[in-house]
Amino acid sequence: MDFSNRMDRFGEGIFSKLLELKRQKQEQGEEVIDLSVGTPNIPPAKHIRDALCDAAAKPENYIYAIRDQKELLEAVAVWYKKRYRVNLNPELEICSLLGSQEGLAHIALSLVNEGDIVLVPDPCYPVFADGPVLVGANLFYMSQKKENDYIIDLSDIPKEVAEQAKFMIISYPNNPTTAIAPDSFYEELIEFAKKYNIIVLHDNAYSELVFDGTESGSFLRFQGAKEVGVEFNSLSKTYGLAGARIGFCVGNREVVEKLKALKSNMDYGMFLPIQKAAIAAITGDQSCVESTRRAYEKRRDVLCDSFYRIGWKFERSKATMFIWAEIPEGFSDSMEFTVKLIEEAGVLVTPGSAFGPSGEGFVRMALVQDEEDLKRAADLVDKCGILRKHR
Repeated sequence: MDFSNRMDRFGEGIFSKLLELKRQKQEQGEEVIDLSVGTPNIPPAKHIRDALCDAAAKPENYIYAIRDQKELLEAVAVWYKKRYRVNLNPELEICSLLGSQEGLAHIALSLVNEGDIVLVPDPCYPVFADGPVLVGANLFYMSQKKENDYIIDLSDIPKEVAEQAKFMIISYPNNPTTAIAPDSFYEELIEFAKKYNIIVLHDNAYSELVFDGTESGSFLRFQGAKEVGVEFNSLSKTYGLAGARIGFCVGNREVVEKLKALKSNMDYGMFLPIQKAAIAAITGDQSCVESTRRAYEKRRDVLCDSFYRIGWKFERSKATMFIWAEIPEGFSDSMEFTVKLIEEAGVLVTPGSAFGPSGEGFVRMALVQDEEDLKRAADLVDKCGILRKHR
């Protein structure tokens, strides 16, 4: 069989590799505490589950959705106005996604030609780079450096690169570094995008998971933002709807229009009961959002305190559901450390190298286990002696 040359650009996904390491360990009858994939274990609130179940019980809801329901679009507009102080036209500036991952994988098809330059953060969530690579784009990595609090320095982008760039992806609060960008960054970003005629996509999946009294909002609240780009938002983490696959692209109407046209040729829309669940989530009782945020902040504190106690110290995350930790002394390769950690301690993390060139030297840990399991993970690492034997 002769396959597409496009597939030569991709290897096996990192989470498939990690799943295989986990499977091998479990087949030997050994315990694994999985902190690798950001799969929330906090379920949706009851009123959201009820809306989904009620709609799923109705036979008429099993037709193709074809397009977003008017009720859903209006609910998203109200949500953005109330939560983010951003005005959106429901018909022209909102498009649903079958999860942000789907949108991130496909949007470049509507914006980028083969050979165009796309600017992506480094380190970054893998699909930020994989989507543009899928269409044959050339990537330029924008460094997120620890000494700059992981905020991209736009002045580091060479003028000749900026002049050729078609599209750029930004994401704060950031996965994996957990950084939060100041207002001044977004103001500079909009000016930069206008100057070089670059389309901006801001991924805003973690705006509700911010800690220590900090607040985060929307890229679109800044003057001129809609002129240069769009924002992706997701209900996966905020409302525990990860498996339901609910996301939105909002903002610049030309970008939204092109994405809608692309999706009309690729899928038949979001399952109607899931649209009902989305409406219930963003229009209903919002106390679940705060309880979810508190749960992740407590988990962050438990995990950090537990690992600090055994001698592995790293910065506490400012936001998101992750910890971005430098690998311990004695290791120089994040994948090697990841393999040794699951082999010797039964604790699975994600190597930083999976997130781009600047991710080497780090691992990402997801706060997706209960507090007792997070404490046990630290106990298992301490018991196996990996932090001591490799110093």
